[in-house]
Amino acid sequence: METQLLKKTGLRVLPVSTSATKSGETQVGSIATLTKLWFVVSLALHTTVLVPPASAEAIDVGHIVEASGNQTEHTAVIVKRLSDVQIWASNFERAEKRFSPASSTKIPHTLIALEYGLATPTTVFRWDGVPRASRAWNQDHSLASAFQNSVVWVYQEIARTAGQVTMSKGLASLGYGNLDTGSIDQLTPYWLDDTLKISATEQIDFLSSLAQELLPLSEATYAAAREIMVSEQNASWVMRSKTGWRHNKDSMDVGWHVGWLECSSETFVFALNMDMPDTRYLSKRTEITYSILKSIGAFGCS
Repeated sequence: METQLLKKTGLRVLPVSTSATKSGETQVGSIATLTKLWFVVSLALHTTVLVPPASAEAIDVGHIVEASGNQTEHTAVIVKRLSDVQIWASNFERAEKRFSPASSTKIPHTLIALEYGLATPTTVFRWDGVPRASRAWNQDHSLASAFQNSVVWVYQEIARTAGQVTMSKGLASLGYGNLDTGSIDQLTPYWLDDTLKISATEQIDFLSSLAQELLPLSEATYAAAREIMVSEQNASWVMRSKTGWRHNKDSMDVGWHVGWLECSSETFVFALNMDMPDTRYLSKRTEITYSILKSIGAFGCS
């Protein structure tokens, strides 16, 4: 079936790195898996995912993951250049697996808050005086500062104000992951407790649609979200992104870094998730993404 799909789409696999995993297998074989997935998803969602041209080649960047000190078997990453749908990736089997999105949901939740009139970028959320784990959370916040500081209690307040029906409707309109908000009792932790789940490939589809303004959102929502999401910029490029950290004392933690880089006329959408045995791995979420973007020349625009 994979062979037939590859022939039909004209897609080819280009192994840049053939470094072996612990099992002794290379990551090259998995590239066909994502290529197949990309074609199937593009058929299912035809307006939001562009089918790569016949000349497109999926490029394995597993060697960059390995150079960072991470193991490819525990890290999934995908980068897609929107102009020609060129894909760079590693560990496509994991990229198809859904995980709790944790704070990376602040992207869709911000869109829902803006679109449904639950908040504006400058809406002030008053701190309730309860000390929380992060010092930055223990103060009043606007929607914009809550996004930048990943303030969980602000987004929980938004969810309570919206209610389960609105949150479910909002996620459905965005096509986000498995769309599951759980029961009424799960309204505030559903994106943290493995109820809502999403894969790296689904993140790429969602973010591609968002970056290209293909989602059913108003111009005002797009404009506000683009400003709120800026994580870093200089005179040549701007990155809009969000990290996430699914912490679970009974199982392996999972880290996320998702978003896109705009550089001149090019846009590079990315999604990374990885196992995090301890807090030393927190910085690797963004380090790996930046290393890959740098290696493919994404920052080298003029």
